[in-house]
Amino acid sequence: MDKILGIGNALTDVSVILKSDDILTELGLPKGGMVHIGDELFERIQQTISLLDTIVTPGGSIANSCRAMGHLGVPVGFIGKVGQDKVGNLYAKSLTDVGAKNLLVVSPTLSSGVCTSFISEDGERTFADHMGASIDLNAEDLRPSMFDGYQYLFLEGYLVQNHELIEQAAKMGKKAGMKVVMDLASYNIIQVDLEFCTYLVQEYIDIVFANEKEAKAFTGFEPYEAASKLTQCCEVAVVKIGSKGSLIATKDQMLEVPAQRVECVDSTSAGDYFAAGFLHGLVNGYSLKQCAEIGSIIAAEAVQVIGTELPADKWIEIKHKIAEI
Repeated sequence: MDKILGIGNALTDVSVILKSDDILTELGLPKGGMVHIGDELFERIQQTISLLDTIVTPGGSIANSCRAMGHLGVPVGFIGKVGQDKVGNLYAKSLTDVGAKNLLVVSPTLSSGVCTSFISEDGERTFADHMGASIDLNAEDLRPSMFDGYQYLFLEGYLVQNHELIEQAAKMGKKAGMKVVMDLASYNIIQVDLEFCTYLVQEYIDIVFANEKEAKAFTGFEPYEAASKLTQCCEVAVVKIGSKGSLIATKDQMLEVPAQRVECVDSTSAGDYFAAGFLHGLVNGYSLKQCAEIGSIIAAEAVQVIGTELPADKWIEIKHKIAEI
């Protein structure tokens, strides 16, 4: 089986369940978006949520996917950066516990990053990232030996904010003979840095994941046409369209795969889990349609829980469902 190497922000998630979106307005956070915050706003958020229900789980978009693939038996490794602290130690354990290779870089001076995820009543999530050590991951931290033995490189779109890092990672992946996969991650990041995002995808990316907002921000078009436009830049484009399912496009075909019908309580890691299922199918030789069906199975389980972790019995159920495809 092919191996997958992920590179992304190593963040611990604090999920907050909202009864109204007033808190987002008070804190100046755009609903459905992702913003990086400094120490002052981080402290305000900590004070604001201190009396609310919270769930703490290991997070980070690509790391979520890597942990999910580890549960499914896919050989994976993950590169990120954490602090020399308890949060960083627990983060490393969350990888090794599922069989993922810990390739974390440890900062001796910065604390581990924390992402606060506000979950609205409609299931929409809004991220406030206090990046800490995670944002200090840089091109010099990457070593060729980290890429040895892997056939796929999975890049986190949030890393676009560090041009040198993400381009160096893509170059090293290509030099190692890897297929490069990227999740566009956030529509507002694309809007701010569209020229570089377009260059990156055109030059290095073989498979791209995007939700409908991200696909529109990248191409200017609605999902079907956006998926087609994306294939002018890469081999496979996967556009997730929420409860409607997903579109999988190549230069020769357009597939539509419906989502599983479940009640959504938290969409925080749905895209991450979908990608994990899709890539699990890919390295196991499934068709593109089947890959998307596997992604839908796992994403459906993810949206029914708060946070980014599923109980062990759910992974057993998921494996049974995959076997029936």
